Amino acid sequence: MTAGADEFDVVVIGAGPTGENAADYAVRNGLTAALVEAERVGGECSYWACIPSKALLRTGHAVAAARRLPGVRAALDPAAVLARRDEFVHDLDDASQVEWAEGAGITVVRGTGRLDGERAVRVGDRVLRARHAVVVATGSVPVRPPAEGLDSVHTWGSREATNASEVPARFGVLGGGVVGCELAQAFCRLGSRVTLVDVGSRLLPAAEAAAGERVAAAMREEGIDVRLGQGLDAVSPGPGGAVVLHLGDERVEVDALLVATGRRPNTGDLGVDTVGLEPGKPLAVDDSGLVDGVEGGWLYAAGDVTGRAPLTHMGKYAARIVGAAIAARAQGAPLDTGPWGEHSATADHAAVPQVVFTDPEVASVGLTAARARDAGLPVRVVEIDIAVAGSSLHADGYSGSATMVVDTEREVLVGATFVGQDVAELVHAATVAVVGEVPLARLWHAVPSFPTISEVWLRLLETYRSNAAG
Repeated sequence: MTAGADEFDVVVIGAGPTGENAADYAVRNGLTAALVEAERVGGECSYWACIPSKALLRTGHAVAAARRLPGVRAALDPAAVLARRDEFVHDLDDASQVEWAEGAGITVVRGTGRLDGERAVRVGDRVLRARHAVVVATGSVPVRPPAEGLDSVHTWGSREATNASEVPARFGVLGGGVVGCELAQAFCRLGSRVTLVDVGSRLLPAAEAAAGERVAAAMREEGIDVRLGQGLDAVSPGPGGAVVLHLGDERVEVDALLVATGRRPNTGDLGVDTVGLEPGKPLAVDDSGLVDGVEGGWLYAAGDVTGRAPLTHMGKYAARIVGAAIAARAQGAPLDTGPWGEHSATADHAAVPQVVFTDPEVASVGLTAARARDAGLPVRVVEIDIAVAGSSLHADGYSGSATMVVDTEREVLVGATFVGQDVAELVHAATVAVVGEVPLARLWHAVPSFPTISEVWLRLLETYRSNAAG
């Protein structure tokens, strides 16, 4: 077959949430766009990550929350949870996502897209040519540790775990990051006996120390065997398809082993070498999404593939910036690339929000105390228990913490972390405060409603003022 050629203003490789947003914002601004996808339109988040994992977690959290209140009897039906998960991922059918894209004026191209020189993307025998820009939004892929025997047994990645058709009686988790913690708790509440192993000294090492400590304590309380500071020496096959974990002198058998030891940008088989870049490396970009080291100003990237802020919502944010920047450049319009400008992904540096959907939840934004100090900022840290009328009403025995990191020179918030039941909705207020660089003197006048958990904001500010006065 002779290679054909199709021209679009913008060609986007990868149709996850990041790629969808890049294409959508290009089209909204008057450009034509092709969206290339090898698997399912909607990407990792929709089918194998954010959506199914939260569907697996939600019922267990609701049951646990109900049991913290008198007068409620609650039980969990694992089969119903798995069925609800299937509904959220549409049984892995992306027809509705394709319908949305085509309805938005985006051309969907099925197949594996690879760069093929300047402004060209090869999809099988077809070559798509971009008049203005190619956007890479290929996300990330799992990293496997060099554990002896790991390749001799069948393991789960996050995809297999989030799309499991049954609940293993014994579930092993290798890795104490977000994926490991969330899925360990999900399967524990679905009925698995869970063993989590991590070589680090605490769970969720990127978060404030209190977050990992509280999550580990909660997991242990509900029966998860959390083993920190312990590497996996080896893995071997066990009887009946089991997997044997070699932990020092101890052997632990599990029926399924989740390997959740991190991810890396997906550039290994992308054809980046055809434009002078090194395969397997993240695509370094400026704040408008332009890839460094490529002449002509036509190659952009957004999302996990850049290594900047590997979260779905941050990828979508970067994609909106990229789509608008491409359109502005194509139309000869001026760009606003200064800090917090229309075409500048400034939040990647200063205001990345994240929620870890464990129970307790961990909701954070901006810098941790350690990162703020490493950046040379003069900071004061306030850490208090969440103990207000709203939390007491929310659950008997409510336990949580709130941490505020303040730049004392400017008297503005640069980071905040909340740990506790149902704290996820607290983080956006902190995000607004960080992005807006709201002075603490003005934040004092943002009065929290009573009786809500948000009243912890008042307690944080009172504690900060008290310490300052002292």
